[in-house]
Amino acid sequence: MNLLLTVQIVQRTLVKKIILQFVEEPIEITDREVKRLKRSRIPLVKVRWNSKRGPEFTWEREDQFRKKYPHLFSKTGPSSSAAS
Repeated sequence: MNLLLTVQIVQRTLVKKIILQFVEEPIEITDREVKRLKRSRIPLVKVRWNSKRGPEFTWEREDQFRKKYPHLFSKTGPSSSAAS
């Protein structure tokens, strides 16, 4: 007489915690300005952010912001050199 043992493997489901975080990202560039100092000029852009507290705007250095978010600059209106 042969005994057949059946082993059932019970799969354990691992429950993963999903932590949702709201990430503020820039939406658009709304304005431009040049800050004039004694010996230099600093181009600035006014940026609208998607904040969970409502619309939020900050002034950022254009050169640094262009490196980090180049896609926002391709959406902006025509430049002064293209208006000829």
